Amino acid sequence: MLIDGKKTSDEIKAEIAATVDEMVRQGQKRPHLAAILVGHDGGSETYVANKVKACEQCGFTSTLIRYEDSVTEDELLEAIDRMNHDTDVDGFIVQLPLPKHISEQRIIEAIDYRKDVDGFHPVNVGRMMIGLPCFLPATPAGILELLKRHGIETRGAECVVLGRSNIVGKPVAALMMQKAVPGDATVTVCHSATRNLKDICRSADIIIAALGSPEFVKADMVKPGAVVIDVGTTRVPDPTRKKGFRLCGDVDFAAVEPICSWITPVPGGVGPMTIVSLMKNTLLAARHDIYPA
Repeated sequence: MLIDGKKTSDEIKAEIAATVDEMVRQGQKRPHLAAILVGHDGGSETYVANKVKACEQCGFTSTLIRYEDSVTEDELLEAIDRMNHDTDVDGFIVQLPLPKHISEQRIIEAIDYRKDVDGFHPVNVGRMMIGLPCFLPATPAGILELLKRHGIETRGAECVVLGRSNIVGKPVAALMMQKAVPGDATVTVCHSATRNLKDICRSADIIIAALGSPEFVKADMVKPGAVVIDVGTTRVPDPTRKKGFRLCGDVDFAAVEPICSWITPVPGGVGPMTIVSLMKNTLLAARHDIYPA
Protein backbone atom coordinates (compact mmCIF):
# COMPACT_ATOMS: atom_id res chain seq x y z
CA MET A 1 0.00 0.00 0.00
CA LEU A 2 1.06 3.55 -0.67
CA ILE A 3 2.07 5.81 2.22
CA ASP A 4 0.74 9.18 1.09
CA GLY A 5 3.01 11.79 2.64
CA LYS A 6 1.28 14.68 0.93
CA LYS A 7 -2.14 13.77 2.33
CA THR A 8 -0.71 13.19 5.80
CA SER A 9 1.21 16.46 5.74
CA ASP A 10 -1.92 18.36 4.65
CA GLU A 11 -3.79 16.89 7.63
CA ILE A 12 -1.02 17.96 10.03
CA LYS A 13 -0.83 21.48 8.54
CA ALA A 14 -4.59 21.84 9.10
CA GLU A 15 -4.09 20.77 12.74
CA ILE A 16 -1.27 23.30 13.16
CA ALA A 17 -3.36 26.07 11.54
CA ALA A 18 -6.21 25.39 13.98
CA THR A 19 -3.78 25.66 16.91
CA VAL A 20 -2.37 28.93 15.55
CA ASP A 21 -5.88 30.36 15.12
CA GLU A 22 -6.58 29.59 18.76
CA MET A 23 -3.27 31.16 19.83
CA VAL A 24 -4.11 34.37 17.95
CA ARG A 25 -7.63 34.43 19.45
CA GLN A 26 -6.02 34.29 22.87
CA GLY A 27 -3.86 37.30 22.05
CA GLN A 28 -0.63 35.43 21.38
CA LYS A 29 1.57 36.29 18.41
CA ARG A 30 1.77 34.15 15.32
CA PRO A 31 4.74 31.76 15.13
CA HIS A 32 7.54 33.26 13.06
CA LEU A 33 9.95 31.13 10.99
CA ALA A 34 12.90 32.72 9.21
CA ALA A 35 15.10 31.11 6.56
CA ILE A 36 18.54 32.11 5.34
CA LEU A 37 19.24 31.06 1.74
CA VAL A 38 22.71 31.37 0.22
CA GLY A 39 23.14 31.28 -3.55
CA HIS A 40 20.77 29.91 -6.19
CA ASP A 41 20.95 26.13 -5.92
CA GLY A 42 17.85 24.76 -7.68
CA GLY A 43 17.01 22.21 -5.00
CA SER A 44 17.47 24.70 -2.17
CA GLU A 45 15.32 27.29 -3.97
CA THR A 46 12.52 24.73 -4.28
CA TYR A 47 12.79 23.57 -0.67
CA VAL A 48 12.71 27.09 0.72
CA ALA A 49 9.78 28.08 -1.51
CA ASN A 50 7.86 25.05 -0.22
CA LYS A 51 8.67 26.03 3.36
CA VAL A 52 7.40 29.57 2.81
CA LYS A 53 4.19 28.16 1.29
CA ALA A 54 3.77 25.81 4.26
CA CYS A 55 4.13 28.75 6.63
CA GLU A 56 1.21 30.46 4.87
CA GLN A 57 -0.91 27.30 5.15
CA CYS A 58 -0.12 26.99 8.87
CA GLY A 59 -0.79 30.65 9.62
CA PHE A 60 2.84 31.46 10.42
CA THR A 61 4.78 34.62 9.71
CA SER A 62 7.79 33.86 7.49
CA THR A 63 10.91 35.78 6.55
CA LEU A 64 13.37 34.86 3.79
CA ILE A 65 16.86 36.36 3.94
CA ARG A 66 18.95 35.86 0.79
CA TYR A 67 22.69 36.07 0.20
CA GLU A 68 24.80 35.49 -2.88
CA ASP A 69 27.36 32.66 -3.05
CA SER A 70 30.05 35.26 -2.40
CA VAL A 71 28.86 35.93 1.16
CA THR A 72 31.65 35.44 3.69
CA GLU A 73 31.42 33.13 6.66
CA ASP A 74 31.69 36.10 9.01
CA GLU A 75 28.81 37.88 7.28
CA LEU A 76 26.68 34.77 7.63
CA LEU A 77 27.61 34.43 11.29
CA GLU A 78 26.57 38.06 11.84
CA ALA A 79 23.18 37.32 10.25
CA ILE A 80 22.75 34.30 12.53
CA ASP A 81 23.60 36.41 15.56
CA ARG A 82 20.89 38.90 14.56
CA MET A 83 18.37 36.04 14.26
CA ASN A 84 19.43 34.67 17.63
CA HIS A 85 18.65 38.01 19.27
CA ASP A 86 15.50 38.89 17.32
CA THR A 87 12.73 38.28 19.86
CA ASP A 88 10.07 38.16 17.13
CA VAL A 89 11.72 35.19 15.38
CA ASP A 90 10.76 31.93 17.09
CA GLY A 91 12.87 29.65 14.94
CA PHE A 92 15.11 29.87 11.90
CA ILE A 93 17.05 27.68 9.51
CA VAL A 94 20.11 28.12 7.33
CA GLN A 95 19.37 26.15 4.16
CA LEU A 96 22.05 23.58 3.35
CA PRO A 97 24.25 22.96 1.43
CA LEU A 98 26.43 26.05 1.74
CA PRO A 99 29.28 27.19 -0.52
CA LYS A 100 32.54 25.31 0.07
CA HIS A 101 34.28 28.31 1.66
CA ILE A 102 31.82 28.27 4.57
CA SER A 103 32.01 25.71 7.38
CA GLU A 104 28.54 24.17 7.70
CA GLN A 105 29.35 22.84 11.17
CA ARG A 106 30.47 26.26 12.40
CA ILE A 107 27.24 27.77 11.05
CA ILE A 108 25.09 25.09 12.72
CA GLU A 109 26.82 25.55 16.07
CA ALA A 110 26.31 29.34 15.90
CA ILE A 111 22.52 28.95 15.87
CA ASP A 112 20.81 29.33 19.26
CA TYR A 113 19.72 25.76 20.02
CA ARG A 114 16.41 27.13 21.33
CA LYS A 115 15.68 28.44 17.80
CA ASP A 116 17.26 25.50 15.95
CA VAL A 117 14.07 24.18 14.37
CA ASP A 118 16.12 22.06 11.93
CA GLY A 119 17.30 20.05 14.94
CA PHE A 120 20.96 20.04 13.81
CA HIS A 121 22.63 21.81 16.76
CA PRO A 122 24.76 19.49 18.94
CA VAL A 123 22.60 20.32 21.96
CA ASN A 124 19.45 19.10 20.21
CA VAL A 125 21.27 16.09 18.72
CA GLY A 126 22.64 15.14 22.14
CA ARG A 127 19.26 15.50 23.82
CA MET A 128 17.68 13.37 21.10
CA MET A 129 20.26 10.61 21.61
CA ILE A 130 19.41 10.25 25.30
CA GLY A 131 15.67 10.67 24.85
CA LEU A 132 15.20 14.20 26.21
CA PRO A 133 12.72 16.70 24.72
CA CYS A 134 14.30 18.58 21.82
CA PHE A 135 13.74 19.78 18.27
CA LEU A 136 13.98 16.59 16.23
CA PRO A 137 15.61 16.66 12.77
CA ALA A 138 12.76 17.21 10.33
CA THR A 139 13.17 14.23 8.00
CA PRO A 140 13.56 11.56 10.71
CA ALA A 141 10.65 13.10 12.63
CA GLY A 142 8.54 13.01 9.47
CA ILE A 143 9.37 9.34 8.89
CA LEU A 144 8.29 8.40 12.41
CA GLU A 145 5.09 10.39 12.02
CA LEU A 146 4.26 8.48 8.83
CA LEU A 147 4.84 5.15 10.58
CA LYS A 148 2.69 6.24 13.52
CA ARG A 149 -0.23 7.60 11.49
CA HIS A 150 -0.35 4.53 9.28
CA GLY A 151 -0.36 2.16 12.25
CA ILE A 152 2.86 0.44 11.21
CA GLU A 153 4.21 -1.73 14.04
CA THR A 154 7.83 -0.99 14.92
CA ARG A 155 8.19 -2.67 18.32
CA GLY A 156 10.54 -5.62 17.92
CA ALA A 157 10.83 -5.04 14.18
CA GLU A 158 14.10 -5.54 12.31
CA CYS A 159 14.86 -2.13 10.81
CA VAL A 160 17.64 -1.53 8.28
CA VAL A 161 18.75 2.06 7.69
CA LEU A 162 20.70 2.63 4.47
CA GLY A 163 22.93 5.66 4.97
CA ARG A 164 24.71 7.23 7.93
CA SER A 165 24.33 10.97 7.36
CA ASN A 166 23.98 13.34 10.30
CA ILE A 167 20.74 14.68 8.80
CA VAL A 168 18.85 11.40 8.24
CA GLY A 169 20.67 8.09 8.72
CA LYS A 170 22.12 8.47 12.21
CA PRO A 171 19.17 10.30 13.81
CA VAL A 172 16.46 8.05 12.33
CA ALA A 173 18.40 5.00 13.56
CA ALA A 174 18.58 6.52 17.05
CA LEU A 175 14.86 7.32 17.08
CA MET A 176 13.85 3.88 15.84
CA MET A 177 15.89 2.31 18.66
CA GLN A 178 14.41 4.37 21.48
CA LYS A 179 11.83 2.98 23.88
CA ALA A 180 8.88 4.80 22.34
CA VAL A 181 6.08 4.51 19.81
CA PRO A 182 7.19 4.44 17.03
CA GLY A 183 10.47 2.87 18.12
CA ASP A 184 11.61 -0.19 20.05
CA ALA A 185 13.03 -1.60 16.82
CA THR A 186 16.26 -3.54 16.37
CA VAL A 187 18.26 -1.30 14.05
CA THR A 188 21.09 -2.06 11.64
CA VAL A 189 22.80 0.89 9.93
CA CYS A 190 24.36 0.06 6.57
CA HIS A 191 26.75 2.16 4.49
CA SER A 192 29.39 1.98 1.77
CA ALA A 193 31.61 -0.38 3.80
CA THR A 194 28.83 -2.82 4.74
CA ARG A 195 29.33 -6.44 3.70
CA ASN A 196 26.52 -8.75 2.61
CA LEU A 197 24.23 -5.75 2.15
CA LYS A 198 21.61 -7.65 0.13
CA ASP A 199 21.27 -10.34 2.80
CA ILE A 200 20.98 -7.76 5.57
CA CYS A 201 18.26 -5.88 3.69
CA ARG A 202 16.32 -9.08 3.00
CA SER A 203 16.10 -9.70 6.77
CA ALA A 204 14.44 -6.32 7.38
CA ASP A 205 10.83 -5.73 8.33
CA ILE A 206 11.40 -2.02 7.69
CA ILE A 207 13.91 -0.51 5.25
CA ILE A 208 14.68 3.20 5.44
CA ALA A 209 16.70 4.16 2.37
CA ALA A 210 18.62 7.44 2.70
CA LEU A 211 21.61 7.08 0.40
CA GLY A 212 20.99 9.61 -2.36
CA SER A 213 21.63 6.85 -4.91
CA PRO A 214 18.81 6.57 -7.48
CA GLU A 215 17.00 3.20 -7.55
CA PHE A 216 19.68 1.55 -5.41
CA VAL A 217 17.20 -0.72 -3.60
CA LYS A 218 16.15 -3.48 -5.98
CA ALA A 219 13.42 -6.09 -5.66
CA ASP A 220 15.87 -8.83 -4.64
CA MET A 221 16.87 -6.76 -1.58
CA VAL A 222 13.35 -6.64 -0.13
CA LYS A 223 11.55 -9.48 1.62
CA PRO A 224 7.83 -9.92 0.93
CA GLY A 225 5.66 -7.80 3.22
CA ALA A 226 8.42 -5.39 4.29
CA VAL A 227 7.79 -1.68 4.82
CA VAL A 228 9.96 0.53 2.59
CA ILE A 229 10.58 4.21 3.36
CA ASP A 230 12.34 6.01 0.50
CA VAL A 231 14.10 9.20 1.61
CA GLY A 232 16.16 9.73 -1.53
CA THR A 233 15.38 12.61 -3.87
CA THR A 234 17.76 12.91 -6.81
CA ARG A 235 17.25 14.93 -9.97
CA VAL A 236 17.66 12.55 -12.90
CA PRO A 237 17.84 13.96 -16.46
CA ASP A 238 14.62 13.32 -18.38
CA PRO A 239 14.15 15.06 -21.75
CA THR A 240 10.45 14.10 -21.77
CA ARG A 241 9.78 16.40 -18.80
CA LYS A 242 9.24 20.14 -19.12
CA LYS A 243 11.98 20.90 -16.59
CA GLY A 244 14.35 18.40 -18.20
CA PHE A 245 14.56 16.17 -15.15
CA ARG A 246 12.50 13.98 -12.84
CA LEU A 247 12.83 13.24 -9.14
CA CYS A 248 14.03 9.74 -8.42
CA GLY A 249 14.16 7.96 -5.07
CA ASP A 250 16.66 5.45 -3.68
CA VAL A 251 14.20 2.62 -4.34
CA ASP A 252 13.35 0.99 -7.66
CA PHE A 253 9.69 1.77 -7.01
CA ALA A 254 8.14 -0.11 -9.93
CA ALA A 255 9.93 -3.34 -9.03
CA VAL A 256 9.66 -3.08 -5.22
CA GLU A 257 6.10 -1.84 -4.79
CA PRO A 258 4.40 -5.20 -5.62
CA ILE A 259 6.54 -6.95 -2.99
CA CYS A 260 6.20 -4.74 0.08
CA SER A 261 3.28 -4.07 2.41
CA TRP A 262 3.81 -0.30 2.55
CA ILE A 263 5.99 2.04 0.50
CA THR A 264 6.53 5.79 0.17
CA PRO A 265 6.56 7.32 -3.33
CA VAL A 266 9.03 9.91 -4.62
CA PRO A 267 7.88 12.61 -4.82
CA GLY A 268 4.95 12.79 -2.41
CA GLY A 269 6.24 10.58 0.39
CA VAL A 270 8.84 11.68 2.91
CA GLY A 271 9.45 15.11 1.32
CA PRO A 272 6.19 16.79 2.41
CA MET A 273 6.62 15.31 5.89
CA THR A 274 10.06 16.90 6.22
CA ILE A 275 8.54 20.34 5.68
CA VAL A 276 5.59 19.76 8.02
CA SER A 277 7.99 18.55 10.74
CA LEU A 278 9.78 21.88 10.45
CA MET A 279 6.41 23.57 10.96
CA LYS A 280 5.77 21.46 14.06
CA ASN A 281 9.15 22.42 15.49
CA THR A 282 8.42 26.10 14.83
CA LEU A 283 5.11 25.80 16.66
CA LEU A 284 6.89 24.14 19.61
CA ALA A 285 9.43 26.98 19.61
CA ALA A 286 6.71 29.67 19.53
CA ARG A 287 4.87 28.04 22.43
CA HIS A 288 8.11 27.41 24.36
CA ASP A 289 6.99 23.81 24.80
CA ILE A 290 10.56 22.44 24.89
CA TYR A 291 12.74 25.30 26.06
CA PRO A 292 10.90 27.69 28.42
CA ALA A 293 11.20 31.40 27.64
